Amino acid sequence: MTPATTPYDGCGKCLVAVRRLSRKNEATHSPEKQADQVLAAAESVGAHIIGWADDWEVSGVVAPLSRPRFGPWLRGERGPYDGIVGAAVDRIGRNVVDVLSTAYAIRENNQILVTADHSGVWDLGDPNQETELAWRALGAQMEHRAGKKRTADESKRARNAGEAKCKLTYGYMYVRLTPKGAVDHVALDPQTSPVIRKVALRILSDLTGLITVASECKRLTREGILTPHDLMAVRAGREPKGGYWTWRTLWGILNSMASLGYLMHKGKPVLDANGEPRQVAPPLWDIATHDALVEKTKPKPNKKASKKKAPSGTATLSDLGYCGNCAARMTINGLEGYGCVGRVRGMKGSEECKPAPTIKKIIAEAEVENWFLSEYGSAQVMRNEFDPGTGYAARILELEKNRKRLRDDRAAGLYEAADDVEWFRTEYARMGREITRYKSLPERPAGMRTVPTGKTVADEWRDAKDGAERRELLAQFNVRVLIYPAAAPQRVKCTGANPYELAV
Repeated sequence: MTPATTPYDGCGKCLVAVRRLSRKNEATHSPEKQADQVLAAAESVGAHIIGWADDWEVSGVVAPLSRPRFGPWLRGERGPYDGIVGAAVDRIGRNVVDVLSTAYAIRENNQILVTADHSGVWDLGDPNQETELAWRALGAQMEHRAGKKRTADESKRARNAGEAKCKLTYGYMYVRLTPKGAVDHVALDPQTSPVIRKVALRILSDLTGLITVASECKRLTREGILTPHDLMAVRAGREPKGGYWTWRTLWGILNSMASLGYLMHKGKPVLDANGEPRQVAPPLWDIATHDALVEKTKPKPNKKASKKKAPSGTATLSDLGYCGNCAARMTINGLEGYGCVGRVRGMKGSEECKPAPTIKKIIAEAEVENWFLSEYGSAQVMRNEFDPGTGYAARILELEKNRKRLRDDRAAGLYEAADDVEWFRTEYARMGREITRYKSLPERPAGMRTVPTGKTVADEWRDAKDGAERRELLAQFNVRVLIYPAAAPQRVKCTGANPYELAV
């Protein structure tokens, strides 16, 4: 909780309190401790606090001017103040340049600098105090660098030992046998692994072009699924920021080889002594599914040549409703209805679209629902599933990549020692034998297969959470809706086809 403040009164000692933490969680008492130190330091010089610049979850390497809460004060965007007060010099900055540049800027503005680890107001005109400030800043910088080196050394040790110490990809969790104890192993997260597996299945099994990375981001956000960042915040005892899923985040999860349970470093699998990726957890899906996801979610180089963008809203007839006059796609207007704007927008073929049809959503969707359920409601719903096949081809490709990596390392001068040469020959031969064995096995290629769900179309329609799910069901049956003006004998006309009968 932010302590109380008093208004700016121009007394010359109206200070902005500066607090910062790289990490903040429920068990951290540093915010309260810093507040007590700041208040005591301000009181010791007869000053009062007019504002709190609290930068939580902000690294010490971020320059003061760039910090979200402290920066605006330094840039003069938060109104007048007479100086700053902090719990210690390292709360202002973690390197000499940041601390001294901030201190000199404050001095040039005839403002004061107070920290709880120094008695009174800092006087940079005094060579001794200037030197003391520089030494404290240097100490903070050296401590920060030493901490980074310890972290890097521990990460390297863990990586060489095949231990996961890095941030896990979405769908995984660290398992500790005792609360706050050491990490014992990595496991699939029972909360998030079903979420990301469902996303992968929906994208791979879609044949309509309506389920994409972008549309899944919209669905996850609508359903209130916490983003990876918000999930981390909640599990650390902090409030979520209510962020929304982005294409880059979801695409990165689906395309990362971390989903195969590999130990990762700088976006690549860490290799074991045999030149194979280190497995530290069960995979979310197999290598064949991973390759299929990479291919299915590959960004299109030419947007004009790519498929039309999948609708992101929840309107049932988005992308399925068309004008009965000019065949232009219907849009959602401000009256919660569908309307044709082809003529207004000057679209080719819509010049004579008069009167342009409009209809309330509730009327149009009710008409479509009645027609759809009467036509297909009793039909059995089939589900498209991605069959990864045997995965032999993917394994062969992986082994060939590993073998090429060994050849490249050998060409670069590695494995020249006698024992290294023997290891190289042994591993290279082993990979060759595995490739030969996999090539001799019968391959079942990856592909789609259709399985019954045991539910009817009417059941699926009734169980749908929103219009977006109903739209997906309509798209499976190739439903196209034509909407005509009010004077037409039939305002809504629907066509469709049962994809399962066509498959037979």
